Amino acid sequence: MTYTLTEPYIELHKLIKLLDLVDTGGQAKMLIENAHVYRNGEVETRKRAKITKGETITIGDVVIEVI
Repeated sequence: MTYTLTEPYIELHKLIKLLDLVDTGGQAKMLIENAHVYRNGEVETRKRAKITKGETITIGDVVIEVI
C-alpha cells in the first residue's frame, strides 16, 4: 500500500486512521502505544511522530510506503 504525501509530513496516528486501518483515532493510538507499529523497521511508540516521504510503516501484514 502506498500513501502520497501532499504536506511536508503527517502524524503517525493520523496516517493510520486516514488509511482506514482502524475505526477510530483512539484505536490508532493504542496500536502505537502497544508497540505494534514499525517505522523503517524500528518500533515507533510516538503517536505524533512526523512521517515524511520515503518512510515505510509496518503494522502486522500491512506495509505502507510514503511517497
